Amino acid sequence: MPTIETDEHKSLREAVAALGKRHGRTFDRESLWSEAAKLGYLGVNLPEEYGGGGGGIAELSIVLEELGAAGCPLLMMVVSPAICGTVIARFGTEAQKQEWLPALADGTRTMAFGITEPDAGSNSHRITTTAHRDGADWLLTGRKVFISGVDIADATLIVGRAEDSRTGRLKPCLFIVPRDAEGFTRRQLDMELQAAEKQFELTLDDVRLPAEALVGDEDAGLLQLFAGLNPERIMTAAFAIGMGRYALSQAITYARDRTVWNTPIGAHQAIAHPLAQAHIDLELARLMMQKAAHLYDAGDDVAAGEAANMAKYAAGEAYVKAVDQAVHTLGGNGLTREFGLASLITAARVARIAPVSREMILNYVSHQTLGLPKSY
Repeated sequence: MPTIETDEHKSLREAVAALGKRHGRTFDRESLWSEAAKLGYLGVNLPEEYGGGGGGIAELSIVLEELGAAGCPLLMMVVSPAICGTVIARFGTEAQKQEWLPALADGTRTMAFGITEPDAGSNSHRITTTAHRDGADWLLTGRKVFISGVDIADATLIVGRAEDSRTGRLKPCLFIVPRDAEGFTRRQLDMELQAAEKQFELTLDDVRLPAEALVGDEDAGLLQLFAGLNPERIMTAAFAIGMGRYALSQAITYARDRTVWNTPIGAHQAIAHPLAQAHIDLELARLMMQKAAHLYDAGDDVAAGEAANMAKYAAGEAYVKAVDQAVHTLGGNGLTREFGLASLITAARVARIAPVSREMILNYVSHQTLGLPKSY
């Protein structure tokens, strides 16, 4: 894989960074979303024939990282174009592609993604949301939790389980559920975490869906599911790296200017070295993220899965450390609203928890990469 970014990628970084700088940390989500869409950034990974930029997750991750580095990340980029757009582009029917991809690319429509359940967090094999055939239709019943942006999404791509026609076992399958579907209700969760995108619990009570709501082959199982989950991990890494860079830049500016004795505090190694370590960790995480994106865009789903998990792990750890050191560098000022770092203490923890915990990633690496036996 290339280790040096192309001129096109460098230009994309510069352009998105300029957009992020114009909006800044106090950005309006709708305004930024609209401008990013008009500039072609939201659909940069989607096929050109459906209004996208014809790129891949590599390009989309650059967009999210640079917006994060400017302090204005768009969380729904992880969900709408990266997960849902990718799944529909790869497995959707022509009608689904025509209906959704141009709208996802130009930002006029968004789609949420529902997989997590109250009793099936890290274990997707315990998903109990089930789909049953009723004539030509499907009936979908179950619950989801910690689903982002459902209130602003036109539909939610729901992961359910249907009976495999060949084996009789329940396998994952994906359905597009419109926001106003009868029996589809949501309840906003009361979160300590403050973010533009809210979290919801969803209830599906015999939601009737037409046959064309099914995305892909009902017997494809995990193949289609992980087509969305690998981009999710890569984009979560981009989110974390970008926000880690933002926190670090705030600390660097402060350390250059803040003088307590005769020199700026950044001249002291007790301040400088931890900031340098944070920068190194973020750069290393970015390299793994770029590798994961390259493998995914090249069609190597197996290798991309390993790299995407490692990238998400490395980026989450680097983000937490960068925020912690940034706050510590500013001292009391790091806890004020003026500098805007204190809120990142909580936000950074999300990168260690979602969409998959660091412990489950370590399980994945120990089992899949190292060949060690499972404990569960």
